[in-house]
Amino acid sequence: MLDNGIPVRIPPTPRPPGPGVHRRYAAYYAMSASIMLLVGAIWLSTQLRPSTAWHDIALFAHLASLILGFGAVLVADYFFALWALGRVPFAEAVRSASRLHLLVWGGLTGLVASGALLSPNLGSTATIVKLCLVGVLAVNGVHATVLGNRMALADGPVSFRLLVRGGLTTAVSQLCWWGAVVIGFLNATR
Repeated sequence: MLDNGIPVRIPPTPRPPGPGVHRRYAAYYAMSASIMLLVGAIWLSTQLRPSTAWHDIALFAHLASLILGFGAVLVADYFFALWALGRVPFAEAVRSASRLHLLVWGGLTGLVASGALLSPNLGSTATIVKLCLVGVLAVNGVHATVLGNRMALADGPVSFRLLVRGGLTTAVSQLCWWGAVVIGFLNATR
């Protein structure tokens, strides 16, 4: 109250959003950007007609990117297998896997960029399925990054829910990578 007896209402000071809010939006932006870049690469593939030499270079880059990205995914999953077998602590498995994110994203980016130069047959159902797998893979990769950050913050035992999410994320990742590899192989051998 003021000296004259009139009550004064002071509005509460707005609290800034917590760090989780910004990370959540960052993840949504990253997912959207991944899908938009994939759509852009698909559109670009319809506009380009690379020469045989450029096609061969793109094919080499595609295979090198597959080795880089999928190889890093397999190594990350290996660290979690070591944890499940009791060979390494959970924190070490999370730390080791998080160091591989740059390689995974570099490989996936290289696959999408080089794939645009490989003249994919967009009329083929198998190619459409492969592109959908790549889209799911990108969204799942953003989720895996966020989940890895949450696991790194866990003190003590990790919750069952977090472990289930990790297992499902790994299963989706493996399904998408292997599915895309098999379809790519079948398309290349036809």
